[in-house]
Amino acid sequence: MDDRIKLRIMGLSYSQLQSGAYALILAQVDGPYRIPVVIGAPEAQSIAIKMEGITPPRPMTHDLFTSFAHAFGVKLKEVFIYKFEDGIFSSELTFTDGDRTVVLDSRTSDAIAIAIRTKSPIFTTKEILDETGFILEGENTATDDTATEVEEISEPRIENYAIEELERMLERLIEQENYEEAARIKQLIDKKQNLK
Repeated sequence: MDDRIKLRIMGLSYSQLQSGAYALILAQVDGPYRIPVVIGAPEAQSIAIKMEGITPPRPMTHDLFTSFAHAFGVKLKEVFIYKFEDGIFSSELTFTDGDRTVVLDSRTSDAIAIAIRTKSPIFTTKEILDETGFILEGENTATDDTATEVEEISEPRIENYAIEELERMLERLIEQENYEEAARIKQLIDKKQNLK
């Protein structure tokens, strides 16, 4: 399969097209193209907490699936986004236990949430990249696999909070299992710490 293109997770943003949905941005490795994948809030939350390095007090569904697979010696070899039809991406997960290889169909959002937990490669086809990809003008190409670009929609006052208050807020949000907001606060804390 010479036409397969390797992708990396670039970030998440609120979807401008669908209310309550998010756009997961996948970036071509060693290339300028970006692919937006519209995903639901639970999957976005699952991906965001892993990208931000937040550990929830209890395992989320994708964490549980990953632990279950590891417990039985099953490894995710790769995610392959093989089709784009009617605005929907279709993906396959390739698993192996060393003896057998099994390919399972999956929603792309679930496949990416599992791939980020197992550090597994993500691929697509040149045709899908040509059909759905775009190039951001004047963008610095990030090489970090955990680079995030979360578009912040919040009250502007929160940016004026001290880091200590933001950290207390982060702890409360994690206790309440509000991981989406926790990821946003964590990103704000990181920005403030980088400005020091």
